[in-house]
Amino acid sequence: MNRDNDKGKVLINRSLILAAAQFLFLLVIIVRLYYLQVYQADKYKTLADENRISTRLLVPPRGVIYDRHGKELATNRQNFQVMIVAEQTTDVQDTLNALKKIMPISKEEEEKVKKDLKKNRSFVPIKIKDNLTWEEVAKIQLNAPDLPGIIIDEGLSRYYPYGEKMAHVLGYVSSVSENDVKDDPLLEVPGFKIGKAGIEKLFEKKLRGKGGNLKLEVNAYGRVMKEIERVDGIAGEKIDLSLDARLQTKAYDLFGEESGAAILLNVHTGEILAFVSTPAYDPNLLTQGLSSKEWKELNSNEKNPMVNKALAGQYSPGSTFKMVVALAALENGTITPQTRAFCAGKMFLGSHAFHCWKKEGHGYLDVVQALQHSCDIFFYETAQKLGINKISEMARRFSMGEKVNIGLENEKPGLLPTTEWKQRRFGEPWQQGESLISGIGQGYILTTPIQLATMTARIANGGYEIVPTFKKFNVGDKIDAKKMSLNPLHIELVKQGMFDVMNIPGGTAFGSRFDFKGQKLAGKTGTTQVRRITMKERQSGIVRQEDLPWKFRNHALFVGYAPHDNPKYAVAVLVEHGRGGSSVAAPIGSKLLLEALKLDATSQPVE
Repeated sequence: MNRDNDKGKVLINRSLILAAAQFLFLLVIIVRLYYLQVYQADKYKTLADENRISTRLLVPPRGVIYDRHGKELATNRQNFQVMIVAEQTTDVQDTLNALKKIMPISKEEEEKVKKDLKKNRSFVPIKIKDNLTWEEVAKIQLNAPDLPGIIIDEGLSRYYPYGEKMAHVLGYVSSVSENDVKDDPLLEVPGFKIGKAGIEKLFEKKLRGKGGNLKLEVNAYGRVMKEIERVDGIAGEKIDLSLDARLQTKAYDLFGEESGAAILLNVHTGEILAFVSTPAYDPNLLTQGLSSKEWKELNSNEKNPMVNKALAGQYSPGSTFKMVVALAALENGTITPQTRAFCAGKMFLGSHAFHCWKKEGHGYLDVVQALQHSCDIFFYETAQKLGINKISEMARRFSMGEKVNIGLENEKPGLLPTTEWKQRRFGEPWQQGESLISGIGQGYILTTPIQLATMTARIANGGYEIVPTFKKFNVGDKIDAKKMSLNPLHIELVKQGMFDVMNIPGGTAFGSRFDFKGQKLAGKTGTTQVRRITMKERQSGIVRQEDLPWKFRNHALFVGYAPHDNPKYAVAVLVEHGRGGSSVAAPIGSKLLLEALKLDATSQPVE
């Protein structure tokens, strides 16, 4: 009997233990469920939403770039794209073949489509081609029954109304590359484009704007079911530039088939009104994407349309440098306004002859006459007495030998040699003959067109250190231009020489003078050799620039300002292998200055 009681007690104990264990297990489940459903409710709701909600970035419209008068230089326009959805067609290749009968599709475009189709799910639309014309869109819509899987998508693309005329100043936009810094989620959006050059690159973050977002409900396969919420982004900022589209167009057209650069500045503010490098490229084509063949053709062109010659072209300044030499000599007391030198057509340093461009010589001249006639002998002798260090020191005060830093990429500093530089660079001492040729802006000296424009503006405004800028100034804005410590008399002597160059018979640019309602211009021409003239050629005198291959012809330069008595505009023109400064560069500079004065007078475009 006791044994039965003991067994009963064991069973009861075991039942109680099992019940307690079950109770504890149930309690744990209840606590866990309470924890998950109450304390962790928000977390798991979010995870659930993420399984059914897809958030996508919305690309904002890129900011518009305007000229000083409100004309659009870079804007956005409606862009139609043709796309293919693989799951909606039984055979992708058959669909592409049918589409090719309606519109041209290159082999490269077709291969890219196939590559993108392999990387994405079958329901994802893949771009075939963008920037379709209305005619192409209409043809596709008309033939829709024969084009299964083909859809038309609408968006915005960057557009440059002035094409190649604004290329080197505006730059272009293109797809984000692996080398670009991914500092914004927008840069991860497929097909998103950023500024790659010029103003587009300089003001990229302002022009880019801020992205919005779009919440979509998707199924387990990622297919969009419906739109839940849309928050539009913030459009990029508008940029107002100092450029005048009318003057920019005029400058570009004046070059015709020539290669070179031209810059027009306001001499008091430094505002850049025209900034041209020619030939150029069409930024609309680069934005859309060039084929490898088109890219190769651009880069193999001997006139280098991809190079911004206004900033990256380094050239001997030739006789346009003589104003700097004159000022250096006057400021250092090497010459005075009364100093006269005799030009017999050549001079000797030891046994080596240095020739003037005028074979028979100019006779006696003072500094103003030497500038007017561009006498090489006067400046040979002046540079010999002055020395290269003092010449380079003065040139640096006029922005040469270092970058002007207007914000665009690939700017070059040029070169101003010194005795110390020569020793460091070549391990050799400076030679007197090198000072002589430096006196006429040749030898080691290299400048850029933007530097020459800055030099000219600082002379024209009476010696104020203006700095070129694309910023547009408004009436009343303070211009922080430091006064250069130069003798005003010396500046006026140089300006008189530049006036005589244009307006007195015998001046090297007399043929390019104008008189617009009493307003005249002042200037200086320059011609620099790219190959050495042999003694035989010099003696024969029959070397014609036109008969030489293009790359062996002289560079042509011109700098000038107007009006002569109350300067407002300064110009620098460089024509690569243009043969002569007075015959090719001066007419371009003169016509551009005249256009600026005419626009001032009429406030309307001049045909």
